[in-house]
Amino acid sequence: MDVVSLDIGAVKLVRPRRFADSRGYFVETWQRQRFGESGIDTDFVQDNASFSRLPGTIRGLHFQRSPAAQAKLVRVVRGAVLDVAVDLRRGSSTFGRSVSATLTAEGGEQLFVPVGFAHGFCTLEPDTEVAYKVSAFYSPKHDGGIIWNDPEVGIDWPLQGRDPVLSDKDARLPRLSEIDPL
Repeated sequence: MDVVSLDIGAVKLVRPRRFADSRGYFVETWQRQRFGESGIDTDFVQDNASFSRLPGTIRGLHFQRSPAAQAKLVRVVRGAVLDVAVDLRRGSSTFGRSVSATLTAEGGEQLFVPVGFAHGFCTLEPDTEVAYKVSAFYSPKHDGGIIWNDPEVGIDWPLQGRDPVLSDKDARLPRLSEIDPL
């Protein structure tokens, strides 16, 4: 397993080792001891999945406030995404900055998004499926988000001239300047 810290060191790109043979491959997508040795020492309590039919679908940027704050381990089961994390940690020197990584089913990359970050992604291919583990149960009263196109955050979404496909909820999220840091 290869673990790389991105520009904001708490966010990590994980490349699990694949064991391939004539049948295909086998991979451990989560193994507590190995991940812990790589600095990802998190108890996950729930697995989630999403399916997005169209390229250019943006989901996010979502977070949960304490006591239901979530760390996430995100991977693509089919297709590809640009996966994004935005630092919302109170007092952080990188507050409001984002990091991103392309995750593909073919490559098997995963993104670890720690507590204190908003998370979102944009699908790059049709019929994309994303699976992710979270460290706390979903709590509607602790749910929050920031708008996908906030100029203060300045994410370069790979829309290739298309309008994004958004949920009504995601289209109405506030700007970074309108939320309290985590």
